Order: sequence, then C-alpha cells, then structure tokens
Amino acid sequence: MRKFCALVAALGATLALPACAPSTNSGGGKVHLTVMTWRPEDTAGYEKIFDAYEKNHPKVTVDYKPIKSTDYLTVLPNELKKSTGGPDVVQLKPYGPLQSYIKAGNLVPLDGQVNVSGWQDKVLQAAKGKDDGKLYGVPYALQTLGILYNKKIFTDQKIEPPKTWADFTAACEKLKKAGITPMATSGLQPWVLAIDHQIFGATRFGGNDFEQAVLTGKKDFTDPDYTASLQTVTDLKQYFPDQVAAVDYPDAQTLFTSGKAAMYPGGSYEIGPFTKTSPDLQIGWFDAPPAPGAKVNQPLTSGYVDGSFGINAHSEHKTEATELVKWMATPEFGQLYASTLKQISTVPGTTPGDPLLTQAYQGYQQHGATYMMVVDFGYGNPLGRDQEGQALQKMLGGTSAADAGKLVQKGISAWFKPSGG
Repeated sequence: MRKFCALVAALGATLALPACAPSTNSGGGKVHLTVMTWRPEDTAGYEKIFDAYEKNHPKVTVDYKPIKSTDYLTVLPNELKKSTGGPDVVQLKPYGPLQSYIKAGNLVPLDGQVNVSGWQDKVLQAAKGKDDGKLYGVPYALQTLGILYNKKIFTDQKIEPPKTWADFTAACEKLKKAGITPMATSGLQPWVLAIDHQIFGATRFGGNDFEQAVLTGKKDFTDPDYTASLQTVTDLKQYFPDQVAAVDYPDAQTLFTSGKAAMYPGGSYEIGPFTKTSPDLQIGWFDAPPAPGAKVNQPLTSGYVDGSFGINAHSEHKTEATELVKWMATPEFGQLYASTLKQISTVPGTTPGDPLLTQAYQGYQQHGATYMMVVDFGYGNPLGRDQEGQALQKMLGGTSAADAGKLVQKGISAWFKPSGG
C-alpha cells in the first residue's frame, strides 16, 4: 500500500491523479499514517526506513507521500487546513517558513512529547516558534556548505585541493585554459547565489562575528566588509559557466555530474543525489580558502538545519503520529536516515553515512559558521537569502557592490529589528 501511494503521489503532481484514500483504521485494525514531504527522490530510502519502524509497530503502516519540491509550499497549507484526509506528519521548512503554520494553529506542540534533552539549542531553533519558543518539529538533517570537486579532473590536470586563494584562482585559470568549466553554479536562482556567497564570502565579512554584530545593531549590510564579500563572489564570474545568469539549478548540477565542470560550490545535501546519479563520479570536498582581505584567516564551514517533521493538528491519528515523530528523535531513526539517504543526521550519537559527509561535518565542528541568511534572517518578507541572491544577480548585471549592500539592507530592515536597536 505504501509503495502504491508513493507512486500515485509522485505521478499526481504532473498527471493530476487522485490521492490515496485518507488514513483509516480499516484493514485489520491497522492505522495508515501519511508522511508528506517535498523529496520524491528520497522515496525508496524512506520506504526502507519506515519498513524498520513497521516491524516494531505491526498495527501501523506509514505511507510516504512526496510532492514536487517546487509545488510543496503551495500544496502544504491547503493540506493542513483539511479537517479530514490530510497528512498526519509533514516535512517542515526550517526557521522562518515554519512560523505561518504555527500561527494558524496547524501544528501540534511537541514539548514534553519528544525527548530532545541531549540536543543542541541551535539545532532545535530550526523547529521552534519564534514567538512562543515551543517545539513544533523534530529536526532531521544538518547541511554544510563547501566545494565539491571532480577528483579525476583534478588528478588529470595535476591540481591539488587549494589551501590559499591564490592556489584556488590558479587552479581555476588552469582549468579554464584546458577548456573545462572551473565551477558549475546557477545565476538564475537567487538562493544558489546566496549559497555561493556564504561559501566564498563568509571569511571576508567575518563569519559569526559579523553575524552577531548585525543581530545586535553594531553593523548592517551596508558595511564595507559585507559589500566586499559580495564583490568576492562576482569577481569569480569568469570561472562560472558562460552566461551564468541564465543557467538553471538542474543544469548546473548536470554540468558537474557529467564531468564538464571541475567544481561545484554547494551543500552536503548534493553528495547523495550526485553519487546516485553518477555512481562512477569520484567526488572530493574542500572548504573555500580565506578570500582576499578576509576578516577570518582560516576556512569556514557554514551550516544550518534543513528542516523537521511535525504533526498535523488535524490528524485523525495524533497518538500514532506522535509515536512516529518520537521515534524520529531516536538514534535508531537518525542512523537509518544518515546511512540510507547519505545525510548528516541531527540526532545526537549518530554518524554521517558517507566519508565525504564525515569530512564536511568535522569541518563544521572544528570551524563552523552559521548560514545567517537562513538561520537569522529567514523570518520575514523578503527572506534574507532571497534578497541577498537578488542583489548578487544585479551585480552580475553590473550593479555596484555598495548598491547591492543597500538593497540587502533595505529588504531585511523592512522587518528585522536588531536586539540593540
């Protein structure tokens, strides 16, 4: 049943097929729980994970219902409003996007229901209400940002993972002369450019020190170090794909997985899908070296929590849904998730499911930085990530870094007030 429902859900986004029947207590007393997510590509992995849960909960069947990621935030509000037949457990975007569902009363508070006593506060922040401080989801993944590279291309071109910015740009020049696109990225999606900025610009603007200065009102996004960090990204345009402003995100991914680009600035979330798409692709990982004029003299590995699983307040099976979500906070689920889907689990006591992820996670533990545009400045409209990405798009078209910084500040200051202001 679960596999059939997953197939119908995956096809339904494009073929308008009817959804599976609502969760019921029929069928020999079994409860059918529906878990709705934005990850069709993870269907097989979650089926394996939920098989393990069902073995110890024989009266429960978990149906994985994926929605096309670009449609999910449109579909979810309507699904949560249903008085009957809606999903029981839902995958939730972290930080700001979570808040509207909380204010609408569509999620069940989990305080006292789920054991998160050993979890870090900065992890739980991603699933908490901004106003009431209550927990509404169980975080499932930590994502880190860095540079993936094609080991074969590096070996063929006699290039080592760079330790300095000079080494990095020299490698880019060598690749370019060899007719290889140095870096695959997308200029069409603002959020991709914002990730590029965090990867290449965090050392230049000052990492967590700058983050705290903005949060307390000591600095803002017109600060010269911040605008210089924006310039750091656009100075790399010559090493991006031709006409990068028109390159779509999936096309950038294909450039890398097909071997046409040597590097890919992105997140640890790409490792699993890239490996699945191109099993023979030998991927390496390194942190961007400190940029020219950097305020931090060592590489930074930025990170953020990717999302959480919460309970629909209108679920017809809250008791069973609560048991499932409680299990998602256990090391059993965390390790299954990490190993099966090749991700960094947020559950304490688990280990990443891939050597590259282990490397990335160790970097975050040793010299981590907060991806501030998602973690701190993702609670209003416009989202900090989107405003920064749009400013970078304008810079690719010729706008100055100073004007781009003003654009970022104008957008974020429309809703954000510093704690010292």
